Amino acid sequence: MIVRPRPHWLRMLVVLRGSVLPAILPQLVVTTVLAVVVTMAHGHVFHWKIPLNFVPFSLIGLTLAIFLGFRNSTSYARWWEARTLWGSVLNETRNLLRQALTLDADKRAAAPLGRLLIAFVHALRHQLRGSDAAADLARLLPAADAERLATARYKPAMLLLMAGEWLGERHREGGLSPALVQAMEQPLGKLTEALGGCERIAGTPIPFTYSVIIHRTIYLYCLLLPFGLVDSIDAMTPVVVAFIAYTFFALEALSAEIEEPFGTEPNDLALDAMSRMIEGTLREMLGEPLPPDEAARDFVLS
Repeated sequence: MIVRPRPHWLRMLVVLRGSVLPAILPQLVVTTVLAVVVTMAHGHVFHWKIPLNFVPFSLIGLTLAIFLGFRNSTSYARWWEARTLWGSVLNETRNLLRQALTLDADKRAAAPLGRLLIAFVHALRHQLRGSDAAADLARLLPAADAERLATARYKPAMLLLMAGEWLGERHREGGLSPALVQAMEQPLGKLTEALGGCERIAGTPIPFTYSVIIHRTIYLYCLLLPFGLVDSIDAMTPVVVAFIAYTFFALEALSAEIEEPFGTEPNDLALDAMSRMIEGTLREMLGEPLPPDEAARDFVLS
């Protein structure tokens, strides 16, 4: 995800980074070239005049806009829920570490919990993206803990289990009373809910048939549109077709991009920056040096 201030309105007209124009440029060029050919032939194909006008395209365009709006709203809802879940991860890791630092009789005992929480954040990012978390786990955890997680399939869940084991150990050692353990179980439970919510989004895509219907309709609409406009607007047909095709192609591409919010596309969530930001705030609470990360320094998450 691109994290930057909103550019000037004039620059917004030509900006490419973060837009979907590079992804849709080939089909946009093909559609525009077809519109030019249809305009030059004045709607004829092999001496046969295609009997179309703008009326059916007005009706189909309205229906298509409704379907695209539904598709875009559904994709954005998934993106925003994922964003909210990661905000919950920030809040609950802070909450749990704060309780460990202020309520435990031995404040130094909170350091292992803090490292487990930081490792949980990075492991969650790696699981959602299908990448290897070994390097981050080796950097953050003792060798025994990293080895324990090496063969685990669901590493974030195992790290929450290890955090729960820390609570039980501190309770048995007398550092935490039963009431404090119960209070600290609440943010730990909310982290489990956030983990499950992220897994649900990552593992349950929008039904494929929605994408197929919208994709086919958009392409047929844009390819036939020049035949319906050429008799009405003549030389302006390629311009209007290019504008309408850009709108439909871009909305479809954007919906497909943010449907999977944990990826690495420009408009997906900035999980790298989020993870480093959470690591930084937890390390600061522990009194440890902050990681050198300018990209995440000013990132707003909660």
